[in-house]
Amino acid sequence: MIKPVVILPSYNSGSQLACTMRAARQFCDDVWAVVDGSTDGSAAEAVAMPGGGFRAIILEHNCGKGEAVLRGFREAAAAGFTHALVMDADGQHAAESIPQFLELAGRFPDALVAGVPIFGPDAPPERVKGRKFGNFFASAETWWLGASDSLFGFRVYPIGPALRVLEATRSGRRFDFDTVLMVRLLWAGVRAVNLPVPVRYPPRSEGGVTHFRYIRDNLLLTRVHVRLCLEMFVHIPRLISLRCR
Repeated sequence: MIKPVVILPSYNSGSQLACTMRAARQFCDDVWAVVDGSTDGSAAEAVAMPGGGFRAIILEHNCGKGEAVLRGFREAAAAGFTHALVMDADGQHAAESIPQFLELAGRFPDALVAGVPIFGPDAPPERVKGRKFGNFFASAETWWLGASDSLFGFRVYPIGPALRVLEATRSGRRFDFDTVLMVRLLWAGVRAVNLPVPVRYPPRSEGGVTHFRYIRDNLLLTRVHVRLCLEMFVHIPRLISLRCR
């Protein structure tokens, strides 16, 4: 029996944060926002959410997505939660998919349940095409053990293994979080169960917001994959055994 919590890392998500919290609460009893140094007033809205099950963790300074999720993992573990469903706070991930994620997490409690995006016509072409580079290398670094999409942030993590992986490395604290944690979890022997789900990109008129910077973030991911490719050689015996099981 798993005990899940939804964790929403958020940086200047505006009104979308409260909307996403309310939407997620329909499908999971506990919904936490980790407000990562936001300056747009969304922290006050998260703190003021009415009713039980909501919680806002406020970080004074912007530390990056990975650091925000790590803070959520630590507090969730201390509160007795076994699994964390991490999703974007900006409206890209459909809360209606949460029951599918939690059902799979219940069936495979030791696994990483990883969303695989189904893009619609509103998806920016650079996001759709650019991820092919990272996904290829993530698959190669894990010897094609199941890393179908290394960048999609809609996932259920078993909190114990995820904490052990993150606390053993200094990387994965910013935009590289999703890639680093997926690759290292697979290296650690955690199985990936993939779940195709829709993703949308709300326009600014609906409160849509993005902090993705094409050059900056792709350079970060390039450095990450160089490091992971080099580290992969240390894990070859482990990868061989995982491939043969």
